[in-house]
Amino acid sequence: MTDHDARPLDGIRVLELGQLIAGPLAGAYLGYFGAEVIKIEQPRGGDPIRGWRVVEDGTSLWWRGLGRNKRSVTIDLRTDEGRGLVRELASHCDVVIENFRPGRMEAWGLGPDDLRASNPGLVYTRVSGFGQDGPLADRRGFASVCEAFGGLRYVTGHPGETPVRSNLSLGDSLAAFQAVIGTLLALLRRERDADTRGQVVDVAIVEAVLGVMEGAVSEVDRCDVVRQPSGTTITGVVPTDAYPCSDDRRVVIGANGDSIFRRLMETAGRDDMAQDERYETNAKRVDHRGAIDEAIAAWTSTLPAEDVVERLAAVGVPAAPIHDARDLLANEHLRARGQFEQVEVGGRPLKLPALGPKLADTPGRTDWPGGALGADTEEVLRSLAGLSAQAIARLRANGII
Repeated sequence: MTDHDARPLDGIRVLELGQLIAGPLAGAYLGYFGAEVIKIEQPRGGDPIRGWRVVEDGTSLWWRGLGRNKRSVTIDLRTDEGRGLVRELASHCDVVIENFRPGRMEAWGLGPDDLRASNPGLVYTRVSGFGQDGPLADRRGFASVCEAFGGLRYVTGHPGETPVRSNLSLGDSLAAFQAVIGTLLALLRRERDADTRGQVVDVAIVEAVLGVMEGAVSEVDRCDVVRQPSGTTITGVVPTDAYPCSDDRRVVIGANGDSIFRRLMETAGRDDMAQDERYETNAKRVDHRGAIDEAIAAWTSTLPAEDVVERLAAVGVPAAPIHDARDLLANEHLRARGQFEQVEVGGRPLKLPALGPKLADTPGRTDWPGGALGADTEEVLRSLAGLSAQAIARLRANGII
């Protein structure tokens, strides 16, 4: 085995319960870096993501990435016998990831205390909207709701207008990242702890959103300053905006460093502004944002977007065109960095985005795309739960699997 065959989570087994985005995305990351991930799905329909957005041959393309490197096992958690199977599988696992509403797993007899009774080393990672305790713990909390509650939605869009959301579930992704971090920290602690105990990892989507709100809370606490939406720019940093170009595209320029600002204005033919004391620091430039943005836009409007970017790159000024997904797929830099992995689905190639970070010696990889519902049920129940072919046939006939 070469270094690049090994992965940091080789030998770790994860039981993934739940559906949709936050918990399953955390499972995808763990599987990408070597963990064996067993995903439990309902026998009828499976994870709803299988049918969301762009669907090809009955399965969404989104699922191919979210379900990558996972073994799909169908078990009806609403039945006593199905829950018994999950308890048996959990006894052979290092990690459980679940994203049901708080209390649901306990009601099923699958809570942390239940599963750790026979497996004390189990790391039990939980993702919910508002956390496992507190007065709002039992509320449903999808990403959109939690982005609003956690403050992110308030600072998006333009002042005085209805706040907007990105066409993504950012709250879920942020929670997934916290779930991965928490799981890895708990595994590390277990590795170092003499009694090899596991622990519960409690991730709330609301709190994951709150974690990216920078200094907004502290600014209110100390100065009663509430950060507001700022449209295409950001409060207190000048210049940084999306500037129009002659080809009807926009270029984002971030030149808030003092020397970077000077190089930008010189490149734009405004040496006078580059040397003007009124613009020499960011604090001063904030007071003159309108004049600065007007001057930059007057220059960018005379050039195609790529010309603007190339000229600024040549003098060390950060700038980029606004890409759509087609642009990303065609981008030479991202392709050179190995950011698109090709798999085969239905006899045809399909590109999936790689999952970071990039590790020099033990990188992650996609072994296979998300597969058919229940494709691994029999093999997993035989190898881990020790069931016979007759027992599996009976469970299938009774709709348990």
